[in-house]
Amino acid sequence: MQVVAGVDLGGTAINYTLVNQQEQFLIEGLCEHPALSKQGPEVCLQQIEDGLKIAAERVHVLLSDIVAVGLDTPGPASAAGLLSAKGSTNFLHPKWAGFDVRDALAKRLGKPVTYLNDGNAGALWGHFTIFGANSRETSVSVVIGTGLGGGIIIDGNVVKGRKGFGGEMGHVLIPYQSIAGLDGLKPACNCGRSGDLESVCSLTAIERSLLPFFLSRYPGHDLSKVTDMHQAAKLVRGFADKGDALCRDIFRVQAHGLRLFFDEMINTFDPDALIVGGGALEASQEFQRWFIEQIRAGMPTQREEQADIPILVMPHGDTAGARGAAIEALKLARQSGLA
Repeated sequence: MQVVAGVDLGGTAINYTLVNQQEQFLIEGLCEHPALSKQGPEVCLQQIEDGLKIAAERVHVLLSDIVAVGLDTPGPASAAGLLSAKGSTNFLHPKWAGFDVRDALAKRLGKPVTYLNDGNAGALWGHFTIFGANSRETSVSVVIGTGLGGGIIIDGNVVKGRKGFGGEMGHVLIPYQSIAGLDGLKPACNCGRSGDLESVCSLTAIERSLLPFFLSRYPGHDLSKVTDMHQAAKLVRGFADKGDALCRDIFRVQAHGLRLFFDEMINTFDPDALIVGGGALEASQEFQRWFIEQIRAGMPTQREEQADIPILVMPHGDTAGARGAAIEALKLARQSGLA
């Protein structure tokens, strides 16, 4: 049985998946192992090979049955998988700097390997769940995590750009001054910009800007007793899911930031769907519905023909990277006559 693999290589974990020619994923949930990326490329590439054997055995296929592999990693990296000369955000070992991770993995495995950054891989998975692997539709996805990733799919293909930086959704500037309740706050992003989407819509934004800002308006709140702001920020989603007023205010700000961003995307791409995923939405369905309603509420009036563009929640967000990478590899396998 010929199958294609997806490998989501992160700074702390590697997640694997397998998909067959009928676009059926053979592994449900996570097939995950702690990543050895801190030990450098050679150790990590060996781990990927070993992990693929484990994943194959789990679904009773041979390693030789895997005809292509899709890989995704955090950036910055080129569209072909050449990591930045300054190193990748989550790969701290010095030998990762300027390392061609796609080519090295292809040579080690003796199989064709495709490459996407993790945000684009997640976007491709979100697109696939709605339209399938051979679609011609257009979608815009955002993945809310520590930062904010995502991607644009046009005619079923990932927009990578000239150097691989296409679809950097988090660093698109938005008119944040129009977000109600942010008077006096100038949100800053790790990229050096102020007022981009990531600066108001990410876990880092909660930690650095939004939580301290709103705690000053809610004296005596339980989160003010948590001395570590990073840990306090990670608790905000759970509080918001239970209806806490302060934490709902924070997520309302993030939703309103998204509505401004999506308005820009609607008028740029006229997409078939807008998709939201990531850890921020790993909550109850009631909270997910509320959050999507907040994005939709107050969006600038669209043309009648565009008013029905759906805003959807990305399913299986924890496996999105590996599954998106596998879909990219499946396209290559089909084009090459391997599957």
